[in-house]
Amino acid sequence: MIRGLLLDLAGVLYDGGRAIDGSVDAIARLVDAGLPIRVITNSTRKPRRLLLQRLAEMGFEIDADQLFTPASAARAVLAESGRAAHLLIHPDLVEDFADIPQSGAEISVVVGDAAEYFTYDAMNAAFRALDAGANLLALANNRSFSDADGALSIDMGAYVAALEYASGQTATVLGKPAPGFFKAALASMGISAAEAVMIGDDAEADVAGALSAGFGQAILVRTGKYRDGDESNVTPAPDFIAADLVEAVERVLAGRS
Repeated sequence: MIRGLLLDLAGVLYDGGRAIDGSVDAIARLVDAGLPIRVITNSTRKPRRLLLQRLAEMGFEIDADQLFTPASAARAVLAESGRAAHLLIHPDLVEDFADIPQSGAEISVVVGDAAEYFTYDAMNAAFRALDAGANLLALANNRSFSDADGALSIDMGAYVAALEYASGQTATVLGKPAPGFFKAALASMGISAAEAVMIGDDAEADVAGALSAGFGQAILVRTGKYRDGDESNVTPAPDFIAADLVEAVERVLAGRS
């Protein structure tokens, strides 16, 4: 039985700075049906505050406790370990780490999508911190994302791989497809993975990641970063491929009746 739903953000709810046609109403249908939802995103350029603001401006009614970001997961890991953070992130995201110490005896290098701030000097400073004994935390590890112009752009995974190669370390990934990231969202709804459905536009991180974490179903939508044939390149494969969120929600609700 379906008792909860997780949704990716960019490429599923909105794309290129605007809500995808029908997506606002699709979320409203889920709420009206009494189906709990959580938005689980690998977006690491914008702080949580601005993501919520953007959603509200587009007409989505998403509460703060329904949004799960890798930065929130990183804060929890840093607090638990007592480590300081060497941040290699976009300046816009710094506010999400405002109260985290950036110097100390033990340090974690935290890598997000720094975009144009992935300079040689910034990468080398992170490498030197790793070489001095810091561990490596990756807010996500995606290959690409759907940019504002609708084309794919390189995501932070390539930069994480470069730091792994140079340092000889393996990064701890905090965003999708890390099982712990999915489980945190599920725990907030009080449901098991087998009772949940994941809807995303990334066949690897969203769909295969959720199914590998034990989700009952995962639906791939042909919006956002989706490209023809993506579903054939991952294992486990999606349970269903929908044109968009509207069709995905119709399938979920039909499966509950």
